[in-house]
Amino acid sequence: MNPVAFEIFGIAVRWYGILISLGMLLGIIIAYFEAKRLGYNPDDIIDLALWAIPSALVGARLYYVIFQWEYYKGDILRILNTREGGLAIHGGIIGGVLAGYLFTRIKKLPFWKTADIVAPSIALGQAIGRWGNFINGEAHGGPTDLPWGIIVDGVKVHPTFLYESLWDFGLFIFLMLLRKKKKINGQIFLLYGIIYSAGRFWVEALRTDSLMFFGMRVAQLISILTIIVFGILFYYKKRQEN
Repeated sequence: MNPVAFEIFGIAVRWYGILISLGMLLGIIIAYFEAKRLGYNPDDIIDLALWAIPSALVGARLYYVIFQWEYYKGDILRILNTREGGLAIHGGIIGGVLAGYLFTRIKKLPFWKTADIVAPSIALGQAIGRWGNFINGEAHGGPTDLPWGIIVDGVKVHPTFLYESLWDFGLFIFLMLLRKKKKINGQIFLLYGIIYSAGRFWVEALRTDSLMFFGMRVAQLISILTIIVFGILFYYKKRQEN
């Protein structure tokens, strides 16, 4: 499939960007109506998005560049040229969460309640965005004989983009159902981090394009750290309920 969807005045508009934008838009809409249901000012969700989305994109790029510094060092134009690829979801999550934290502090909003409202939307956005990797022919795994393998450069490989997309979509459904019953005190967001990281740890082991740090896969290290930290916070918040 052609990665370019169409052109406007000679500028290529890629499917990857369209899918990421679609995921963001649907996520904002879902969070907007959930905020309304909970008596939370839904306009604050729109304002939050104006903070979090640019910060997430910057974070995703910086994270990737840092771990590929040998390739990017000394060339500021190459660093700024995101059209050639190079966005890391963990960096995007970190950037978005930091922006969200600052936003809630400045606006004097409850951080954990806000995080719970947007957590399912993050998972949905990731599920949709991963299909951009398929169209680009990237973020795939190593060779496999499984019937659902995809052909990349003449070799049948694991469709790791699909594994993660299905995991994220299942997580979205789970969190949407859970928050109808669960008290909004940060547990939904913490469960998002724990469950997503568990799936990402497994998927990352199959990929062939992982960012590395001293011979270790960065995404797996971040996943383990997230599970530990978020697990401790989840336990603490569970005890607060009792």
